[in-house]
Amino acid sequence: MSYSPRLMQLIDALRRLPGVGPKSAQRMAFHLLTRDRGGAEALVNTLGGALTGIGRCESSRMLCEGECGLCHERRAATGQLCVVEQPSDLMAVERSTDFRGRYFVLMGHLSPLDGIGPDELGFDRLEVLLREGWVREVILALNPSVEAEATAHLIEQMAKAAGATVTRIAQGVPMGGEIEYVDGGTLAHAFLRRQGSPQPES
Repeated sequence: MSYSPRLMQLIDALRRLPGVGPKSAQRMAFHLLTRDRGGAEALVNTLGGALTGIGRCESSRMLCEGECGLCHERRAATGQLCVVEQPSDLMAVERSTDFRGRYFVLMGHLSPLDGIGPDELGFDRLEVLLREGWVREVILALNPSVEAEATAHLIEQMAKAAGATVTRIAQGVPMGGEIEYVDGGTLAHAFLRRQGSPQPES
């Protein structure tokens, strides 16, 4: 049995979402059309409003409406710039830490096979930020991968050329994890970036 052209278009459109396969897309399409047409209309209107009303900050590259609330002078005064791969990474740092500096969102990492180079990651804009002179520390909060390592290396060179120090968030054994099950790359990073315990005050 073949579906109608519009139903197939809807299923194909839903498959564009990350983690959604053919069966999940089909299930969503049937649900929206048979059980929740009101929800489908709300989704269409909300998505349309998001596409027209949400842009990208020229400085941080974060998704925002109008003026970006993450780029004001109070945050720049910390002298810290945290570089992340995705908007979701920024939200995780903002939600779970006390970091209150500024951010730069790469929107990915270097991947020559996918046609993602320095231009796609906004390295030219990052260089402008570094040359403004307020950045004293660049904090690399990238996901652990070979591509991210190459990305971090280039950013580190740019930061040092601008006179900024470079630090990385710690990567190691997760809480509740067992060393024997940790992959080799993670364990190697944990040993390479190990830290000493703070000395007790005398």
